Parts: sequence; C-alpha cells; structure tokens
Amino acid sequence: MHRYICAGCNQEIGPGRFLSCLGSVWHPQCFRCKACGDPISGSQFALSGSDRYHKECYRDLYHPKCEVCHQFIPPNSSGLIEYRAHPFWGQKYCPLHEKDSTPRCCSCERVEARDARFVSLDDGRKLCLECLDSAVMDTHECQHLYHEILDFYEGMNMKISQSIPMLLVERQALNEAREHERDGYHHLPETRGLCLSEEQTVSTVYRKPKASRSNPVGSMRKESLRLRRQCEVTAILVLYGLPRLLTGSILAHELMHAWLRLNGELPELLNPAVEEGICQVMAHTWLESQIGSSGGSSSSSSGGKQKPKSINNDRFQEFFLHQIAMDSSPAYGDGFRAGHQSVVQFGLSRTLEHIKLTGSFPV
Repeated sequence: MHRYICAGCNQEIGPGRFLSCLGSVWHPQCFRCKACGDPISGSQFALSGSDRYHKECYRDLYHPKCEVCHQFIPPNSSGLIEYRAHPFWGQKYCPLHEKDSTPRCCSCERVEARDARFVSLDDGRKLCLECLDSAVMDTHECQHLYHEILDFYEGMNMKISQSIPMLLVERQALNEAREHERDGYHHLPETRGLCLSEEQTVSTVYRKPKASRSNPVGSMRKESLRLRRQCEVTAILVLYGLPRLLTGSILAHELMHAWLRLNGELPELLNPAVEEGICQVMAHTWLESQIGSSGGSSSSSSGGKQKPKSINNDRFQEFFLHQIAMDSSPAYGDGFRAGHQSVVQFGLSRTLEHIKLTGSFPV
C-alpha cells in the first residue's frame, strides 16, 4: 500500500482527510498561511514563491495601501492596481485624490492624509505641520534671513550695495504685482517670488501675537506700502508661510535677478533660460551651503533666533535641491542644468563674465 508523507510535517498521512496541492499532499492542519500561521481552508489561497497565504493575509502584506485614505488601492477598469507616487517622497495614493480636492502642502507637495492635519493660510494655501514648524510668516521675522542671504552674496564677491526692501506677501498680492511688471519670465502655476522693477503699492503681511493650539498660524494683519523706485530694483517680494529653507532659496534666486539688473555691464534682456538658470544656480548654491549647518534650522517665530535642528531638516534640504535639479521647465530646469554645468566647469566668476560678453553660458 502506498504511503503518503505530509509536505508540512514530514509525517505519514493516515486514514482520513488530506489535501493534494502544489504537487504534494498535506494534513489539513499543516497547510498553513505564511503570515498568520493558521491553516488555510477552502479552495482559494495566494502564493508567493513557495509560500502560501490566506487571500486576506496576502492582500494585507502585498496589496498597496493608499497613504492618504489608508484603504487598499482599488484596481482600475483593466483590473490592474494603479496608483500615484510622489517622485521624491514616494507617497503612494489613489489616483482619485488628484481630483477630489484633497489638499496638498504648498511647500513639500505631499498630499494630506486623512489622519493628518494641514493648516490653512489666509490666502487659501495649505501647509503641513512639518513645513509649518519653520515657516516664515512675517515680514519682520524674515529680515534676519534676508540679510543672511545678502551676506552670502557678499561672500561670493557679488555684494549688493543698494538698499532693496524685502516684503512677505500673500498669493493675491504677489500675483497682482507680477501682472504690473512689464518684463519677466514667471514659473507657473505658482509664483513664489518676484524682483520688482516698477513702482507699486503692495500689501505686506505681519503676524499678530499670538498663535494658539487651535490656530497655530495665528492671525495676520496686512499693511499697504507704496514702493518707490530708487534704483533698477524696487523691492523683493516673497510668498509668506513657506519654510525657512525654501524662503531662503527664493530670496537667493530673486537677489540674483536684482544683481543682474544692477550690473549695468550685462545685456539688458537675457534669454530666460540664461537669467532664470543662473538665478536657480544661486538658489541651489545657497541651499547646498546650508547642509549640515545650524543655518538650516527654523527661525519662524523668534525674530531670527535658531531653534533646535529638526530631524526632518536634511530631507527637506534634499527635497528643495531635488526640485531645482529636476525641474522640467525650459527656463528654470534646462536653464539651471546648463548654468550649473558651466559653473562646475568654469567657476561662477568666469560664467558671469561670459554672460556679460555674450548673453549665454560658456560651453
């Protein structure tokens, strides 16, 4: 008489029920799920290599879950699992959340999870709590950072001697100021900074003391200022409510526009890819200078005093550098990559001299 050996326990299967599956025979109690360890009953199970799973256990282990609604990502009309993933953070979510008004952080671009809480800024933007931790909310608060960027330029032998006002503004005020500018290439869909050349009345923002747990942003007040043109640059405007590192990179970008306009030896109208490209090079260079330094920590509510460095700060630095390096726009992205290559190969001074003479990057 033929003897059957159980593939699970390697013991002989006696009279009674047994399973014949996967080319072997099993005691019913030995045909177990790799995940939970319980016997698999019924005719359906999942297989990964030689490992067996209950269908529910397999789904819990391997079926992707949406990091926004925390549900299993449903199959599309073709029966395939389709999801979106942020190219830097790797956050996976259902395609539906790109259409159902789920908020996205205006700084780090992550989508608001159902168990998270984003804060609302007065101009309608949303900000995650991690970005809020170092957000620069007030024009007065930002002056310390602004002068730090001016010192950075002086350290690069590119001192800006003219006194240029710097204001933090809401989205609407920034867009209105942009519309009144005669020249300039702007990065759609969201303008975050502007180097003004025209005289304008601009509404800047200040934060009223004090924020509370129910309103961590605090109340904002606005003040209209008439900006007079004292030189080729009237003012630097930056969108309020962005983290210190992002605010600093925007300031570094806009101050390069100012430096170009104040340097009379440069061609009056540069190709957007050259002008925006070299401005992005300066933003990228400043961000790189912050890696591993205490300057990367937040200063959002202390008039420039430094808070302890956030555990996530290095990742935010990497993200903002990644955004500049991987930008797909012809002016900002291609311009940065061409400018960065020139600066790496020839140095910043020679690159700027070449731009003065030819209006293009050296190659």
